[in-house]
Amino acid sequence: MLRRRAPEEDDAVLIDMASLESGSGSSYGSTAHASEVPSALGAVASMAGKQQVAPSRVGSSAKPPIDFVLVWEEDLRNQESPAQDKTHTHKFWRETFLESLRLAGLNMDQHDVQDETTAVHFILLRAPWAVLCYYAEDLRLKLPLQELPNQASNWSATLLEWLGIPNILLEQVPDTPPEYYSCQFKASKLQWFLGSDNQDTFFTSTKRHQILFEILAKTRYGHKKKGLFGIDQLLAEGVFRAAFPLHDGPFSAVPENSQALGLTQRQVLFQHWARWGKWNKYQPLDHVRQYFGEKVALYFAWLGFYTGWLLPAAVVGTVVFLVGCFLVFSDIPTQELCHSSDGLDMCPLCSDCSFWPLSSACTLAQAGRLFDHGGTVFFSLFMALWAVLLLEYWKRKNATLAYRWDCSDYEDIEERPRPQFAARAPTTALNPVTGEDEPYFPEKRRVHRMLAGSVVLLMMVAVVIMCLVSIILYRAIMAVIVSKSDNAFLSAWAPRIASLTGSVVNLIFIVILSKVYVVLAQVLTRWEMHRTQTAFEDAFTLKVFVFQFVNFYASPVYIAFFKGRFVGYPGNYHTLFGVRNEECAAGGCLIELAQELLVIMVGKQIINNVQEIFVPRLKGCWQKLYSRRRKAGVGAHPAPWEADYDLLPCEGLFHEYLEMVLQFGFVTIFVAACPLAPLFALLNNWVEIRLDARKFVCEYRRPVAERAQDIGIWFHILAGLTHLAVISNAFLLAFSSDFLPRAYYRWTRAPDLRGFLNFTLARAPPAFAAAHNRTCRYRAFRDDDGHYSQTYWTLLAIRLAFVIIFEHVVFSIGRLLDLLVPDIPESVEIKVKREYYLAKQALAENEALLGATGAKDDQLPSSESGPSSLGS
Repeated sequence: MLRRRAPEEDDAVLIDMASLESGSGSSYGSTAHASEVPSALGAVASMAGKQQVAPSRVGSSAKPPIDFVLVWEEDLRNQESPAQDKTHTHKFWRETFLESLRLAGLNMDQHDVQDETTAVHFILLRAPWAVLCYYAEDLRLKLPLQELPNQASNWSATLLEWLGIPNILLEQVPDTPPEYYSCQFKASKLQWFLGSDNQDTFFTSTKRHQILFEILAKTRYGHKKKGLFGIDQLLAEGVFRAAFPLHDGPFSAVPENSQALGLTQRQVLFQHWARWGKWNKYQPLDHVRQYFGEKVALYFAWLGFYTGWLLPAAVVGTVVFLVGCFLVFSDIPTQELCHSSDGLDMCPLCSDCSFWPLSSACTLAQAGRLFDHGGTVFFSLFMALWAVLLLEYWKRKNATLAYRWDCSDYEDIEERPRPQFAARAPTTALNPVTGEDEPYFPEKRRVHRMLAGSVVLLMMVAVVIMCLVSIILYRAIMAVIVSKSDNAFLSAWAPRIASLTGSVVNLIFIVILSKVYVVLAQVLTRWEMHRTQTAFEDAFTLKVFVFQFVNFYASPVYIAFFKGRFVGYPGNYHTLFGVRNEECAAGGCLIELAQELLVIMVGKQIINNVQEIFVPRLKGCWQKLYSRRRKAGVGAHPAPWEADYDLLPCEGLFHEYLEMVLQFGFVTIFVAACPLAPLFALLNNWVEIRLDARKFVCEYRRPVAERAQDIGIWFHILAGLTHLAVISNAFLLAFSSDFLPRAYYRWTRAPDLRGFLNFTLARAPPAFAAAHNRTCRYRAFRDDDGHYSQTYWTLLAIRLAFVIIFEHVVFSIGRLLDLLVPDIPESVEIKVKREYYLAKQALAENEALLGATGAKDDQLPSSESGPSSLGS
């Protein structure tokens, strides 16, 4: 049932403060006046105090740790300008926001650092025990009930141990996080949770950060209908410069003996994960999860898993490439081309170009044979099955991690509506899963908005296609200009020079358009009103990836499947905007495709790595230089919040995922053209893991720990790329490679391929030869009049049959592997079933106990929240 949201006053705080004494469940995203806050927190404190196991700790006077830091800067110079009105508005918003935080029960301290021109104000937020208990229950945080032995495992470590081989990848990392049975927190059942006798350590730092961020995200500083709520909006408006939780100390100054006691979590991660010297060690994923949360840990788990699987692909690809190197010098058609007489003239490549000898393309033909041989067919089949197995085994790995980290049901049951959605939703409705009222946005209106966003996406895709057409014209014009050069080398290499410079121009277009569209996609996704953060991120990711897919892959797709297909023949050439269509060079379009892939893929990786290495350091140096100027008169070591403010803001994981998924596409979709792609990807990812780890540990402010049960829509995108890769490689081998024409010639004419070069060349029509008083050859299966020959149609039938057979074989084997490899490991399924059995047994025993005693307050937590899950 839909219910219209009641209008709220501007001084309301967007925090659910319904009294807990009534016993009713809280409502997602509801609003309450600030006057209700003290009574609600008092009720929680009373309930928590009654259930405390160690009463001496209830009244602990120890000052709570700093949970969050808000920062704003003030210009001390007196400037009378129109900007002063904006400054006064920001001051009013800031004061209203901070007052609302006080009414929500948070404690605040302020520290200021200033010089002659600027004052930096730090607001240190602390959450009292009562606030933590209330919001832990409202947010349904899961807390530990019983400690379990650590069940972390690695298949390679298990295999090496079974074989008795020393494992150089294994390293003992100190302070391994324990694992627990856990369930949703209830203040009235506090005594059932581990560590409840110590208020100072009961809530971990990541749990405290999640609670504080939830409060900050919902607190209003004006009318919600105008979007005046939440810390994100204040940061966007410039009211605050930064909002972040503190790191647990410096990452450096660690004793050489890493087993020494007293290391912080950050120092352990730096010593055993973020250093370059640990490139050959397993990642301590449990430690990453404990410090940064499940979402960050799942990204690094995926990155490490994918990088490990790239190793066999790189080995096989390198072997295939080396085989091609040996075949170059023994390939008869290539030798015939290189030793062809100068009398074998080829037709001009443009209207104003001259005739050219076929032997001048010897180098290009030899380079083409590096990638175009029988081993490429095997490698394409291998990579298609490799991609299928990669995703199947990742599903098993993901299921294992989600179970161990207690987030298997996060998206379906635990995830709450986004604060922005809760504030702007016009109605409320009953959640059929939780049975609670929550904000609701009509699905029909969301679909209309998504369709409108799709129109904008199509417009941006059209812009990319226009850029591609302009690059095609650039290549054709550049080839004509360079071919007219007096330099013999430039003239001979004109098509390759035009193609290489076109690839560089294409890369520049890609980088510029990507920056523009990401900003546009963020605006569109916010407008579509997605309920949860996961749904929001999935919609944003899909928008950006569709655009980036066209942006990055348009040029390779053109070279692979369109270039040289619609050229025509001498005397009847086809044109585009008056410019003659491009032809494939003598070595074929496959070598040009390999060049395009290496320029875009390797070039993008180099650019990204340079940016990730130097840009953060340059920004960090500037931040530190600015802070040193600011604190020149203070003469003291910076406080922890000042040191963290000098770090860079964490930009999330979207760009990291996007980089890896685009790389996966290059490795799989066009692998028939470049067997070395997995090797370059492997080398890049070895660097990428440590680069990203160092950014999170050393260079970024600590992000708020977020929960997640998988890598989101990225997995479905990877699955789509895998299916597309099968189709793409089938067409590449059939239509862009010489594999099938060579096989056909070997079966029907000469097993040693002698005469194959002449077989692939057609003669110019008599009219064209008479007009130029010279005959020439061109690459095609046509007769002397320019019509397609019988050989062309026979080869076309063979090519189409090959595509169908290749696709059916790969998809059939992939489907069989999908059936043979369970998505969830058997050991995990047994643990889940065992857990549900114990939960039902505990529930039955507890209900019997309640029926006998009527002691409702003593029921077990599992009877309140269903079966418990294993987590940390």
